Amino acid sequence: MTDTPEVKEHFDLKEHNTIGVSAKARYFASVSTADELRQLLLDPKYKLLPKLMLGGGSNILFANDFEGLVIHLKIKGREVVEETGDHVHWKLGSGENWHQVVLGAIENDWAGIENLSLIPGSVGAAPIQNIGAYGVELEQVFHSLEALDLNTGIIKTFEHKECKFGYRDSAFKNDLKGKYVITSVTLKLSKHPKVNTSYRALSDHLNEQGIEEPTIRQVSNAVIEIRQSKLPDPKEIGNTGSFFKNPVISEEEFGRLKNKHPDVPNYPDKKGVKVPAAWLIDQCGWKGERIGDAGVHKKQALVLVNYGSATGAEIIELAEKIRRSVHNKFGVVLTPEVNIV
Repeated sequence: MTDTPEVKEHFDLKEHNTIGVSAKARYFASVSTADELRQLLLDPKYKLLPKLMLGGGSNILFANDFEGLVIHLKIKGREVVEETGDHVHWKLGSGENWHQVVLGAIENDWAGIENLSLIPGSVGAAPIQNIGAYGVELEQVFHSLEALDLNTGIIKTFEHKECKFGYRDSAFKNDLKGKYVITSVTLKLSKHPKVNTSYRALSDHLNEQGIEEPTIRQVSNAVIEIRQSKLPDPKEIGNTGSFFKNPVISEEEFGRLKNKHPDVPNYPDKKGVKVPAAWLIDQCGWKGERIGDAGVHKKQALVLVNYGSATGAEIIELAEKIRRSVHNKFGVVLTPEVNIV
């Protein structure tokens, strides 16, 4: 019989979100197994309450206190469940630290996620967000996941197609939101590394180091160095990484934008043209700006930061001002990448 997880009341979540916002959870518990999770979800005391699943807390912003049950997922585990001469299927607990998993893959010389080095957060959040960086997205190595039905406690397997991956998007942010909790993720990694250096900043960085045929470890190290040079460490200053998605606009919209702003950077996208949100924000003069303890990072305009005691509401207010100014100047709508609760 699994022990019932300890449930704390009126719990401050400040240490459980990387932007460091203080917000109280009516109830809070940590779970280390799917059985503990099931016990909590089916407990009559909490069954009808709103619930929030929390991993590393790196992509969440609390606008208010949470009047329900917050469950901190700490489900661990790494297991090779299938192996061929070319690939491994690696099953990972949702509570595993994402960056440590990337380093583990590199140790084994398994390729596919080295470009996703140093992305904060847990494995369980990766498919929800379809995390991506430097020319690679999770969906490219995703095989399947297991998720527990919040109402029945039954675990269901979701294949790639069922997850409906999009740019920083999946079914778990849309029609499946609030219905399932991811307990494990299985990745399909290659035993014959073929590195992806298509992203300009990455290829430039490697060229500067004189590396012409990089290994996956060298790609990972380059990504880490680039990220550390541009993005603040949440342990030093509160942040959620990229606050906004890079907007994807139609060819027609981009044509109008380029006529007015010939120097606008852009990247091809299967749905149109992707424009860097950081550039748009920077052009509006926001980089390094600060309102109280809420601010825009001085090196990366896409990152909103908490200088100490900013509330979620104050950070949201700053984000709205940024969105309005970008829309007024460029006619482009920015969408938050961070989940606002």
